[in-house]
Amino acid sequence: MNKIKRSLWLIAVWFIKILFGKSHFKVPFFKRIYYAFNGGFMPDQVVLYNLNNKNKNEYLSEFDWYKSRAINGKYGRLLDNKVVCGDLLKSYVKIPKVFFIKKDNFITSYDGVTNTYESVLKSLEKNKDFYIKPIAAGKGNGVNRLSYKDKKYYIDFNVVSKVELINFLETRKSWFISECITQAKFLNNIYDKTTNTIRIISIRDKNTNECKVINAVQRIGTKQTIPVDNGSRGGLVAKIDIDTGKLSAAKSIQKICDYDKHPDSKNQIDGVVIPNWDKVKKEIVSLMEKLPYIYFIAWDVLLTDEGICIIEANSSSGINIIQMWGGQRNKELGNFYRTHKIIK
Repeated sequence: MNKIKRSLWLIAVWFIKILFGKSHFKVPFFKRIYYAFNGGFMPDQVVLYNLNNKNKNEYLSEFDWYKSRAINGKYGRLLDNKVVCGDLLKSYVKIPKVFFIKKDNFITSYDGVTNTYESVLKSLEKNKDFYIKPIAAGKGNGVNRLSYKDKKYYIDFNVVSKVELINFLETRKSWFISECITQAKFLNNIYDKTTNTIRIISIRDKNTNECKVINAVQRIGTKQTIPVDNGSRGGLVAKIDIDTGKLSAAKSIQKICDYDKHPDSKNQIDGVVIPNWDKVKKEIVSLMEKLPYIYFIAWDVLLTDEGICIIEANSSSGINIIQMWGGQRNKELGNFYRTHKIIK
């Protein structure tokens, strides 16, 4: 029965998300249909990868990504629920402290006390900055920064009244509120208006049980994405050299451009080296080793001047942000997918 449900879900995904999904680029209708049927590619991917019949088999598609969500089986739910994931990881690594959780119209905290919207605001006045996020979502959807400064309330740096902020909290359904972590100086030097995280992909080899880091990119926000850095909202992505931690020029998944420098801050991106990169990789591998039932994790890592902070751990990863520098179908990620029968 579960296999039937999954097959029906994949069919629905193919029609809704791939064949008729939104696109940032104009692709001729018949070309769109051709690549949707021949590999499961979205129109954006046709443009971003400059797809043709000669290189198509070098790339993983959007449909491959959706299928990859099954790799961790039922344990993937532990990662995709952001509150549960935080509880799972906080014994091993720094994560943002969760102050409040809203579920079924009740606001609770980890001390077991039922809270009110007024108590949330009082806590914001004390702590100055919070992030509010959906309990289960991705791509930066529904993420906002709440602030209190000079006796004024802010949502994403826009002034709102007390009534407007309470209404904002009331109308949002399931969410949690967590602390804002101060990112490393080198990230602020690139762009300080957003929290800029690293997407690190780590895998567990099904045959040897060895854990390793195989891909990494530095995500960088822009004025369009404040307060987050997600490429799907207009952020930039720079490839990280796995061996050295050196950043490439940044790209966008919404337009064909290379950015040696940040378009808003005008500060350097290309050539910046991530501090203590080898240590970061070792810590990620060590974390995955503590989760023996998980085969694939896409980590959202925020670097601070004190070390790493895990913002999220995801059971799958969008593949656009790691394939703009070349296809991964015949490389380590693709081979990993084959081992788990995601692709042939």
